[in-house]
Amino acid sequence: MFPELNNLLNITPDRAEQGKLTLLCDAKTDGSFLVHHFLSFYLKANCKVCFVALIQSFSHYNIVGQKLGVSLTAARECGQLVFLEGLKSSVDVFFRAQAEPHPLQFLREADAGNLQPLYEFVRETLKPMDDGQAAWRCPVLLVDDLSVLLSLGLGAVAVLDFIHYCRVAVCWERKGNIVALAHDSGDGEDKENDILLNGLSHQSHLILRAEGLATGFCRDVHGQLRILWRTPSQPTAQRDGSLTYQYKIQDKSVSFFAKGMSPAVL
Repeated sequence: MFPELNNLLNITPDRAEQGKLTLLCDAKTDGSFLVHHFLSFYLKANCKVCFVALIQSFSHYNIVGQKLGVSLTAARECGQLVFLEGLKSSVDVFFRAQAEPHPLQFLREADAGNLQPLYEFVRETLKPMDDGQAAWRCPVLLVDDLSVLLSLGLGAVAVLDFIHYCRVAVCWERKGNIVALAHDSGDGEDKENDILLNGLSHQSHLILRAEGLATGFCRDVHGQLRILWRTPSQPTAQRDGSLTYQYKIQDKSVSFFAKGMSPAVL
């Protein structure tokens, strides 16, 4: 995890909030560093994590996790981390018997209608254990990333339904958290993706939006991060507060600074 980002969000692994939906969004840049931050953060917070990884392999996340001080291999072996590797599972779907359920069952359906099998997988994975296993602080669902589901033929409404049911099971019933990444193409031509982002934004308690620089590539400033705190149940005027910082990604950390205050500029 990145201590500077924890300071900006006013959180630590010792006092992680519960019952929250966090939306990670990137536009014209790569926001995966935010995924790595929250994955390592919740593992260090002793939370039970269900990670639906649709973009990269387990080894990729494990290598980055080691740089951030966590071992995904050890977490998976002790039962703290349940990792659904979309790259491998997507192949397994087509070689299983038709009657055998699979979280990504929609991949071999002619009409990809819903994500109920994936929801059932998440709910079963994060259900409380009563057999004397290690007691985790709270359940966490992490998804990287939701936009891929649209590319695989699902509609935005189906993805929003999935997140809604996961919120009920994880955030409300079990006082856990959900963190999900989605891309913003920014051109307004992808209507389904716009519907997905708008729907997720209305449900989220915290939105972290990584954006590329309007001026293009810079060696010392890699982008800017907009942080928006929300309380969905309150009127808009009473619920929103935001901050904007620029950042530079380094090998094992990320530095944040106010706009125009990069050490390279000063």
